[in-house]
Amino acid sequence: MISFRVNSVDVEFDGDQDTPLLWVLRDHFQLTGTKYGCGIGQCGACTVHVNGRAQRSCVTPVAAVNEQTITTIEGLAPSDTELHPVQKAWLDIDVPQCGYCQAGQIMATVDFLSRNPNPSDADIDENMTNICRCGTYARIRKAIHRAAELSAEGGSDVS
Repeated sequence: MISFRVNSVDVEFDGDQDTPLLWVLRDHFQLTGTKYGCGIGQCGACTVHVNGRAQRSCVTPVAAVNEQTITTIEGLAPSDTELHPVQKAWLDIDVPQCGYCQAGQIMATVDFLSRNPNPSDADIDENMTNICRCGTYARIRKAIHRAAELSAEGGSDVS
């Protein structure tokens, strides 16, 4: 039995311990905001937070998160009525085109900004490795800067 916390809820999984976390989240807990992209940890559509750090869930066996804390895109906002600053920035800049990769992009951005709250364009280009097949990288970069501004204005951390 694997026990962990997902979006502030204690859960258990009593299946194959090698099952990728992605499939446990999607199929067993119906948290479908985390997307399957490549299945080899390259594209980042499956990015979630494990203990506050971005991790590719398609290559993370569920056994690796035993007694850990997982946050998915569904659990990122502080409440049902308030968005996370990165989510607000994504809407302000109108980032998504098809939207498929955006949950992973947002989760990666939250982790990135927690480590670098005022990044340069070069910092963003070097550290943001999630793939967007629609090519919205310029809007993603602009939204990352906007999220940093929102966090500074609100005096709150983006993590």
